[in-house]
Amino acid sequence: MSKFFDFVNGFNFKDAPISTQLLIKNSLLDIIGVVAAAKDNNTNVKLRNFVLEQYPKGDLGARILFDGRVISPLGAAWAGGFAADSLDAHEGHFLSKGHAGATVVPGLLSLMDAYKEGGKSVSGEEFLSLLTIAYETSLRAGVALMNSASDYHASGAFSGIGLAAAGARALNLKQDALFHALGIAEYFAPRCPMMRLVDHPTNLRDAHGAGAFSGMNALMMAKNGVTGAPADLIFAESSASAWRTLWTEWEIDNQYFKPWPVCRWAQPALTAVEAMLELDANIQEPNIESITIKTFHESMRLQGHQPSNADEAQYGLAFPVAAMICHGQLGPKQVSDEAVFDERVLALCSRIHIVESEELSNRFPAEILSIVEITLSDGAVIKSPISQAKGDPNTAMTKEDIIQKFIQYTSPMMSVDLQNALIEEVYSLEQRPDVSRLLDLITRN
Repeated sequence: MSKFFDFVNGFNFKDAPISTQLLIKNSLLDIIGVVAAAKDNNTNVKLRNFVLEQYPKGDLGARILFDGRVISPLGAAWAGGFAADSLDAHEGHFLSKGHAGATVVPGLLSLMDAYKEGGKSVSGEEFLSLLTIAYETSLRAGVALMNSASDYHASGAFSGIGLAAAGARALNLKQDALFHALGIAEYFAPRCPMMRLVDHPTNLRDAHGAGAFSGMNALMMAKNGVTGAPADLIFAESSASAWRTLWTEWEIDNQYFKPWPVCRWAQPALTAVEAMLELDANIQEPNIESITIKTFHESMRLQGHQPSNADEAQYGLAFPVAAMICHGQLGPKQVSDEAVFDERVLALCSRIHIVESEELSNRFPAEILSIVEITLSDGAVIKSPISQAKGDPNTAMTKEDIIQKFIQYTSPMMSVDLQNALIEEVYSLEQRPDVSRLLDLITRN
């Protein structure tokens, strides 16, 4: 227990290796870009309207990201988590089988904005320290949950715990209040049966809105003296293996980044198809007789041959593969609510067969792998090797890749000047006396 409290209270961003520091900054820019790109999508609009109606500003207020209107920090956390989750392009983590950034980045930004309005602020370096604490806590809590739970929980079931930990440091809560904040966050965490959303995609996604809300709610309750049961995912002996390397090894090093805005389980097949398109100019929709995707069980369940909205398209496998082949690329536009009615893409979807490979299922979740076989109308068969998703730790996206993705995703709604300002601010944040400029940049309408 003392090791965890020492970490939350004593960690400094500069304690982390240079490579890990870069991953934190990459993650921050990546989530900011996803939230910006999601500004006008169906889920984000619904949730923005919901929080404006249900969570008005009280004693504290925080601005909605890329909107600017001021509401309760609880509402801002709801909206920010849903925004980051509403475009399935944010990073993730193997051993927790989930994600942290889409909860902790918008949650911490909302908290910083609320206390900026109250005359408080933190340095850029301290914000990066808080963000690292939030990532490491959330990811390790996620590993502990996956090791102990009987079913597969979405990220919102654990990600709020990291927000509570970092937020408690930001608010200078004493150790007993931090202990209670963690316990409240875990006790009130949503169950989030993830495979139900895989089988029936909806606006709920990976529950990052719920995670951000539960973390912020726990923090505010503990600040006001509410007590909580001990957080077993941190302090129970059964969870100890997830915490042994805290402050010596870094779970964020095991994160992946997504080149494409769809479920990670679809991305090994997309990586294979991208390579096949580069090697063979004959792979075009009119020339394709059929496509067979051999993959692991969870990926096989994505299917997604006839999505009716963006949620179903982004939690599908057939549609993203067909869209990449038909358009030569796959970005937010190709998996939007409008794109799901593209007749050419749907026609190719009908010729895609998705089957489970026992070998690849046995290798999941340590590895997420797929094989793609394309049969052309002339009888030629083109087969990919067993393919790992681009952006995994050993096929990592570079800083330049992250910046290019940010520019691609945000160009439809953001000026070049704002893009450049955000890139500069994120990668030089530890030099800033406070986070005011970052907050002002990300709350522009």
